[in-house]
Amino acid sequence: MAGGSLLMLLDDIASLLDDVSVMTKTAASKTAGVLGDDLALNAQQVSGVVAKRELPVVWSVAKGSFVNKLILVPSALLISAFAPWLVTPLLMIGGLYLCYEGVEKLAHRFLHSKEKSVEAAAAELAALEAGEIDEAGKIKGAVRTDFVLSAEIIAITLGVVAAKPLATQALTLSAIAVVMTVGVYGLVACIVKLDDLGLYLSQGRTVTARGTGKAILWAAPFLMKLLSVLGTAAMFLVGGGILTHGIHAVHEWIARFGASLGGFAAKIVPVLFDGLFGMLAGAVALGVMMVVAKLRGKGH
Repeated sequence: MAGGSLLMLLDDIASLLDDVSVMTKTAASKTAGVLGDDLALNAQQVSGVVAKRELPVVWSVAKGSFVNKLILVPSALLISAFAPWLVTPLLMIGGLYLCYEGVEKLAHRFLHSKEKSVEAAAAELAALEAGEIDEAGKIKGAVRTDFVLSAEIIAITLGVVAAKPLATQALTLSAIAVVMTVGVYGLVACIVKLDDLGLYLSQGRTVTARGTGKAILWAAPFLMKLLSVLGTAAMFLVGGGILTHGIHAVHEWIARFGASLGGFAAKIVPVLFDGLFGMLAGAVALGVMMVVAKLRGKGH
């Protein structure tokens, strides 16, 4: 009797793990796009750190990401059980924050770039070389951005497993949280150390190694600039996508308009509209924040 009970327990565990494996694969495929955005954004956030501090900064952000998941996974399970209607509003708040942050970055870049003097630029470069940049600020900003993207990943995963038992939901969400965090920050660590790899190879003994090292050194700055651009674009695409999906009428109009074009345009145009909507929403949010800041300043 005891042996039969044990076999039934093992069979239940095997079925549960098999179900979790299938659900994890499905959720991973659905969150792959967000994973790419997460990678671009976080690589951009930690770029500019002095070489010897790159990996410690990435590790600090990764630890912050794990803390984010420790908050988000139980919260998602509670929301799924008691208030599933909260998922969309919370996602939209996160999406609007991403759009706001993207517009703020662009505004700061374009409005203040001309104001920077040669002396200020030289001082900034000297601070960078001396390792005196605001590491804490970079880490805080990266963890904050990670929270929004992690929330979307968890929400998408929750949608995949919503009809499953609580144990399957918990294990699948936990698996996705661990896999995504390790995957993203492992790749970010590799990206930020590309220049060191290139330098090492460029001093190699063989012509092939030296050539490869020089090629990596040449390409690394362009890759980081590309990731910076992609990271900012991802804020609008991801944030705008969350907002348009949360506003049914807007999402339906974009979908119908894209479908009417047919072919490749049917796939790319809705994405571009999401990004445009994200930029507009971010600009409005930034404008509101500026007005609120001025009013608070006058109040004081």
